[in-house]
Amino acid sequence: MPRVVSLFFPHLATDRIRRHGEGAGAVPADQPLVAISRKGSKRWISAADTTARKLGLRIGMPASKAQAMIAGLVMVEAAPAEDAAALERLALYVLRQYSPVVAIDGADGIVMDTEGADHLHGGEAMMISGLVNRLRGRGLTSRAAIADSWGAAHALARILTAETTIVPIGGIASVVMPLPIHCLRLAAETVQGLRVMGIDTVGQLSAMPRAPLTLRFGPEPARRLDQLFGHIAEPIDPIRTPELVEVCRAFPEPIGAAETIAKYIRRLVGRLTAKLETRGLGVRRCDLVIDRVDNTRQCLRAGLAKPVRDPARLSKLLCDRIEQIDPGFGIERMTLVAIMAEPLEEKQVASSLAEEEVVDVAPLVDILGNRGQRLYRVTPVASDVPERAVMRIGPTAAETGASWVAKWPRPSRLLAKPERIDVIAVLPDQPPVVFTWRGKRRRVKRADGPERIFGEWWLRPREMQAVRDYFVVEDEQGERYWVYRAGDGIDPETGSHLWFLHGVFG
Repeated sequence: MPRVVSLFFPHLATDRIRRHGEGAGAVPADQPLVAISRKGSKRWISAADTTARKLGLRIGMPASKAQAMIAGLVMVEAAPAEDAAALERLALYVLRQYSPVVAIDGADGIVMDTEGADHLHGGEAMMISGLVNRLRGRGLTSRAAIADSWGAAHALARILTAETTIVPIGGIASVVMPLPIHCLRLAAETVQGLRVMGIDTVGQLSAMPRAPLTLRFGPEPARRLDQLFGHIAEPIDPIRTPELVEVCRAFPEPIGAAETIAKYIRRLVGRLTAKLETRGLGVRRCDLVIDRVDNTRQCLRAGLAKPVRDPARLSKLLCDRIEQIDPGFGIERMTLVAIMAEPLEEKQVASSLAEEEVVDVAPLVDILGNRGQRLYRVTPVASDVPERAVMRIGPTAAETGASWVAKWPRPSRLLAKPERIDVIAVLPDQPPVVFTWRGKRRRVKRADGPERIFGEWWLRPREMQAVRDYFVVEDEQGERYWVYRAGDGIDPETGSHLWFLHGVFG
């Protein structure tokens, strides 16, 4: 069953103005901002931010009245073309990062089909909450809703005030019945006519007989209701730009056998790589879009660690996932799109017998990554604080040039967060004699230290005097641990003097 996400930007115009500082410069967040449209001598508000709305300004209000109501109101000329361009850039961002099927939904929204794509982002809840949070970090206010149909997701994202809304599979009917009828994407005169008849909600409209409804208002209300409840399909036409490299194949007779699908995948990959070669590009992410005869669509996404133009490698990544394709009553069209492509330079492989062959792990990384595995490697960071001395990078990322500090031994396993332990020790610089960790009491037989580590005062002022004294301790069973005391054991300003276990030696 398809799962559709509707992303709504209630303040797209004003968010764009604040983000880029167009016309008004840097507008403070607490200062009301509106966009003004004009026709001849008439000027009115076409967009207002949250602060302006709280002060009583509304869309359509004359600009002179708004200016008289609020002193210091920032008024910027509306730019619908720039708003549309910003929305298109956002749609392309979502297309590359979240789903193969993304389209612009009106002048203030984006719609995407996330069937089979949510698991790559930790599930539906994490996917849409992460998307909303990333957009907020870019200075954009958004609301997202996910449901079984485009109509339901569109309505919920615009009616409800929650940042994220998730409708369980098959749960549309219980959620949309109380919604007002203007959420059905009907013409304004149709909505007004229904309200004259006393119909205000989706539930009231769905209870009406279809024949008289169609006779008076035409087929549109019934069609929108069916789209809302998911009774009829509403395909999403994916956004495409001239920069995207795309190949497709339509079939006079629908296909469905796995062998046939694999054959045409290999042919499409061959055509795609030939196009990429003419442009000097390699693909980093490609989408296989499958259109079925029942007017539904399925998608497969393959990501690569490095730009690739090898037909055999791309074909294997896609063909290995053929079992995920449900051909239904048959496939009538297949499209392969290079969503992300980067310049690719051909490199000559050394043929000298004296040179050691370098094994490329990128193919293995691609196979594991497309199975949903999160791959990374660790690299050293120039920091004395242990938890900051390492960070995760991509499995094929370039070397950072940093090296590990080997002055003192470090544990093979560093805990994600130091754990509090109860300790008996002689202050100020003696190691523990006995400590209790995770409910088990351990007597120390040997110890080495202390190794004093100072806080990074140039990053945080509160670390100016903070210190840690680390000890390597060994218990009666021969197990070794890395523990530290917060503080120097004398001055309370240097730390709490509590003890923590930070790592375990293998």
